[in-house]
Amino acid sequence: MAYTKSELFSPELQNCSTLFKALAHPARLAILKYLAETKTCITGDLADELPLGRTTVNQHLKELKDAGLIQGTTEGAKTCYCLDPGRIRELKKMAEKFINDINITVVFDCE
Repeated sequence: MAYTKSELFSPELQNCSTLFKALAHPARLAILKYLAETKTCITGDLADELPLGRTTVNQHLKELKDAGLIQGTTEGAKTCYCLDPGRIRELKKMAEKFINDINITVVFDCE
């Protein structure tokens, strides 16, 4: 049976990787921050809030939606975007655990 390289790692690390990859672009971070600050679902054009074109913003929205960090529901010709609070909480716990797991308690001399 053929495996992808990522399947060789634990489900926990695979899930972390998916979420961290979704955060790996400043536009996606800006989108998440904007949605968090507005505290509501957005039906307007998010491209108005970013220095990017509509097509590029839509690609970033798709990445965030695929990772489950945002929800998007279509209402006619418009899509309503908002944060997925459960997945955001999961991301926060996951990031905190990951950072705590790699916490360095000794000083390394790498010279």
